Amino acid sequence: MLNRFIGLSTTIVGRSSRSGFLSSSSLLKAGGSRNQKQNRTMSSGKAFKVLVTHPEVPQEGIDILKQNCEVIQVQSVPVDRAELLRKISGVDGVLWGGHQPLNAEALDAAGPQLKSISTMSAGIDYVDVPELKKRKIPLGHTPTVLNTAVADLAVGLLIAAGRRFHEGRKKIDNDQWENYHLNWLLGQDIRDSTVGFYGFGGIGQAIAKRLSGFDIDRVLYTTRRRVHKEIEEEFNAKKVDFDTLLAESDFIVIASPLTKDTQGVFNATAFNKMKETAVLVNIGRGKIVNQDDLYEALKSNRIFSAGLDVVDPEPLSPKDKLLTLDNVVVLPHIGSATKRTRAEMATIAAHNVLRGLVGEPMLSPAY
Repeated sequence: MLNRFIGLSTTIVGRSSRSGFLSSSSLLKAGGSRNQKQNRTMSSGKAFKVLVTHPEVPQEGIDILKQNCEVIQVQSVPVDRAELLRKISGVDGVLWGGHQPLNAEALDAAGPQLKSISTMSAGIDYVDVPELKKRKIPLGHTPTVLNTAVADLAVGLLIAAGRRFHEGRKKIDNDQWENYHLNWLLGQDIRDSTVGFYGFGGIGQAIAKRLSGFDIDRVLYTTRRRVHKEIEEEFNAKKVDFDTLLAESDFIVIASPLTKDTQGVFNATAFNKMKETAVLVNIGRGKIVNQDDLYEALKSNRIFSAGLDVVDPEPLSPKDKLLTLDNVVVLPHIGSATKRTRAEMATIAAHNVLRGLVGEPMLSPAY
């Protein structure tokens, strides 16, 4: 039955092969020749048991699993750790649907028969990857399918922060509609601007593609490796060091994963190297930014504004000092929060789990 459902995700948006990532169609074709073997394996003998760790995982993914497996689901919201650890015992696979720590505690509770895990996320900073590798458990994730939704939101944050949306709304709320001033609530132009990317993978490139319609001047990017020449030509992009990115960018978009090298790299030193008119957008991870230093940079107008979909910690306290500022737009980590995107994430995660169960390469492996 598995081959019948592989086609459900043919519309999933993937990154081009020239950027170093397989497209969705390539991902799906990669497993097509193995479907008969998977069907034989799954149809013979006892059905695999799979845990879905969140009750709100889209039905599209659960339906795929149910065709071949016995599915158990955590029912608590927020997820109760005790329920998760109880229900994970004895399962063969896990669709990890939230951001609960995936660590030795969970793996020990599952038992040695555990064969396959996939998250329903791009980032896996909540996963103890070395522990999974030590136990030789394959791990899948869902990075490419959320590029479109996250890129759309990033552009929205860039505009909202650059054009002072939050401050304008507060003016209305406080009966301070002062448009008799000619220079009231003036913001930053995207047109002819330099947009810098800290991280320029699939999501960064999707953002750059959208911003090209705003007639930006050029793209700068800081990454470990240079992207393909064709991509640089398409986006008028140039790889630069971090200091150059900070000094020359009118807008800076953080689109990097959280690692030991990226944690806290946007700190007071970095903010002091940015233009006073610069706008910072973070759709990567909250811990990449030193939030106390960002607060001071915004409060003192050392930089113009910020738009954040990720913060540290999450959830952010409603009394956090960052929320007292006029020149920051904060969203509750909703970059991939569209119905279509979440359904596609669940679909890919389900396929990852099924492939791992029968010893086949996952559609989207994390390592």
